Amino acid sequence: MNISSEKSKNMNTDFEAVRLENPDGTSPVLLICEHASNHFPPQFNGLGLSQEVQQSHVAWDPGAYAVMQRMGEILDAKMISGGVSRLIYDCNRPPEAVDAVPVKSEIYDVPGNRELSVDAYMARVSQCYTPFHKQVAQAISWAKVPPVLVTIHSFTPVYFGEKRATEIGILHDEDSRLADAMLAHAEQMSAMKIERNEPYGPEDGVTYTLQRHGIEHKLLNVMIEVRNDLIKTEAQQDEMAQLLSDMVQRALNTLDEISAGEAS
Repeated sequence: MNISSEKSKNMNTDFEAVRLENPDGTSPVLLICEHASNHFPPQFNGLGLSQEVQQSHVAWDPGAYAVMQRMGEILDAKMISGGVSRLIYDCNRPPEAVDAVPVKSEIYDVPGNRELSVDAYMARVSQCYTPFHKQVAQAISWAKVPPVLVTIHSFTPVYFGEKRATEIGILHDEDSRLADAMLAHAEQMSAMKIERNEPYGPEDGVTYTLQRHGIEHKLLNVMIEVRNDLIKTEAQQDEMAQLLSDMVQRALNTLDEISAGEAS
């Protein structure tokens, strides 16, 4: 599979800030995984976190990248993913967001993010946020047909001690066209608990990528959240990728039919 990356320089260490895979994919779908990696480049000293926390859901979205890759193969879609932990910089947040570089994530303090100078904060922006969103913007501007933005995330089954019943969340901001079409087919396609804007919604600040690149350009867009205990194994990831790919494709077919009917 074709892979390219944009590296960010800090002191004497390079790191991959963003990765583009399958750039010649034929599908209009552009898959995005902002929280694909829990990589902590050496210069960040693990942000003072234990290895256990660095491996946990607060550092990344476990399973999301693998699901995105399999969806990319099924759909023959272009894929863009982040290359470092979201605790270094959360690429699904704008620089002005208070949780773009969090000092605490769920129950975990993040010592390496405390009392950052303006220069240190802006370095994170230039190293992580800027190349990531530049890559997304380029993929959109270079596309031969208007892309369909689909962002892939996972969420923990227990949050602040509370169990979550949602298994798949179909999230949207003010443009709900693709989400509506996916949800219309959901019950027929799976017995899983699939819900709108759960376990998060736009009020939680999670739809930034959709807003900046989808809504701004009037592109079809949706954010998919999968409970991470459902995508632990390769078999689970394959099964989930197939289901989500089928849901997206069926929804796009429905929207095409509606558009054709309105035009006739």
